[in-house]
Amino acid sequence: MSGNQRWLEGRDSYRPPLERIDPAQYEVAPLESDTVARSFIERHHYSHSYPAARVRVGLARRGELVGVAVFSQPTNDRAITNVFAGLEAQRAVELGRFVLLDEVPGNGETWFLARCFELLRARGICGVLSFSDPVARTSQDGLTVFPGHLGTIYQAHNARYLGRSTPRTLALLPDGTVLSPRTIQKIRAGERGWCGAADLLAQYGAAPIGADAGRRERLTWLHRELAHLTRPLRHAGNHRYAWSLVRRLELPAPQVYPKQLVA
Repeated sequence: MSGNQRWLEGRDSYRPPLERIDPAQYEVAPLESDTVARSFIERHHYSHSYPAARVRVGLARRGELVGVAVFSQPTNDRAITNVFAGLEAQRAVELGRFVLLDEVPGNGETWFLARCFELLRARGICGVLSFSDPVARTSQDGLTVFPGHLGTIYQAHNARYLGRSTPRTLALLPDGTVLSPRTIQKIRAGERGWCGAADLLAQYGAAPIGADAGRRERLTWLHRELAHLTRPLRHAGNHRYAWSLVRRLELPAPQVYPKQLVA
């Protein structure tokens, strides 16, 4: 595969990297409501999921939305503070989702990302962290549902490469999507919303469980259904990238950009 990755209805495609976008045909503007951004991301991104958004930016052509960038709050503030030393967690964001439709020309990502960074600076954001997942995923029947990516556009936009994040083991559902650790933890601890998490597993064939189930019953059910419905995938960690949006903000020493998709 070569070129710049695009998405449409959760399927990836690629544009020639030497294509040039015509800025006169496109508009970039903040999306103040989650509604439009969430709908676009859940429809087109391969994960069909939406992060904890802090800043949403849209790319439009002739009034039609063709791209969305969602800058989000990481699950753990240390993901920010470990990279941007001395910076308050609220002064940096994670590029949680970045989706351009397959009609956008090849260098559209870097052009759009530059415009997004201008908007972030205007809001007092000093740093951006991003991750790329190099590990391909397949469905239970062997269909590739996610080919993996190196973060080529981050490299093209001069991000500093900081190595890989912590290795972990993923739980893959039959269609190749990842059952998030947060979803599992909700059920395990009986937190608010755990019934909705259990309903997600029910969509893949899990046995029903009542909302009044006690801890022992819930844990027994979870152990059984995870063993039945999910496959473990050992993951060596995502590639980490970062940008400083202001001159005074220092970053850790750079590492050599990855160039091959290896797990």
